[in-house]
Amino acid sequence: MYVAVKGGEAAIAASLRLLDERRRGDAALREIEVAQLREQLGLAVSRVMGEGSLYDPELAALALKQAQGDALEATFLLRAYRSTLPRLGYAEPLDTAAMRCERRISSIFKDLPGGQLLGASFDYSQRLLEFGLLQAENAVASEPASPAAPSEPMPHALAALSADGLIEQEAPPAGDPEPMDITREPPLYPLPRAARLQMLARGDEGWVLGLAYSTQRGYANTHPFAGEIRHGHVAVELVPDELGFAIEIGEIELTECQMVNQFVGSAERPPQFTRGYGLVLGHAERKAMAMSLVDRALRADEFDETLTSPAQLQEFALAHSDNVEASGFVQHLKLPHYVTFESELQMLRAIREEQQE
Repeated sequence: MYVAVKGGEAAIAASLRLLDERRRGDAALREIEVAQLREQLGLAVSRVMGEGSLYDPELAALALKQAQGDALEATFLLRAYRSTLPRLGYAEPLDTAAMRCERRISSIFKDLPGGQLLGASFDYSQRLLEFGLLQAENAVASEPASPAAPSEPMPHALAALSADGLIEQEAPPAGDPEPMDITREPPLYPLPRAARLQMLARGDEGWVLGLAYSTQRGYANTHPFAGEIRHGHVAVELVPDELGFAIEIGEIELTECQMVNQFVGSAERPPQFTRGYGLVLGHAERKAMAMSLVDRALRADEFDETLTSPAQLQEFALAHSDNVEASGFVQHLKLPHYVTFESELQMLRAIREEQQE
């Protein structure tokens, strides 16, 4: 690498020691623990899990600590670890209708079965700095601050619309083909919807959010409503070969969003609302909402809509959503490019000499 740097390998080793010191910070302060990050920076942990496509809150918190809070670097660390893990099997499709909800809202129904469950959200805060948080708080709450979330599953808010045929039905593609695995198969555009959703689910939140915002500003003709946003825990089931039936092996935290979009119709089907869908690991409402907006924009070909915006172009929207790949390609510019630059420098000098002659 930087062979010309004074000190060579010793200089690089010193750089890594300096990185450790910067990560530790002031030694007079107590070192932050992984458990603290996991419990108190849960939204950051959720983002790293989602973009790292690995559900493990403890390892995501560890990656955040190692990366000094850089979510993208932590995502890179988590994906690198994920690539070393054996694949033991495939879980059954998750039943989000049976989610043990901690939060569940809909912006299109005043009254809906199960009611609105506000849960924990910044939506109802004033966005003012709480200076009291500057003070160390060592007390441990003896009682929960709020009632526990209802244990009974809540039906999907759009079920009534679906039953009346007013929104497109949720059905697998013809023949119910096995979805591709984007971590094992290179993407070949155009991609089926299942692959697009996989890429969006682990795509960079900022990129997906920017694309979603563009659709709201008129760069796609979708006119969305937040049909339902829910966050909670869902059971994961696996069918072992030796048993032949499903058993529950645990549960994971998920955020799901279904957008209701403008209606369409054709000679074969009556006018009806369409859907955009988002599902991400952890508690990540903004990402799930953005994902559902972009998902609907990418379905333009299904509804014979004219492709007019970047969010409707599969390769543009999806190929640039991978923040690990994007970071690597941008940051590789920090590596030595002596030979390439020298060749261009000589070419530039030769051109100028010819012009002067």
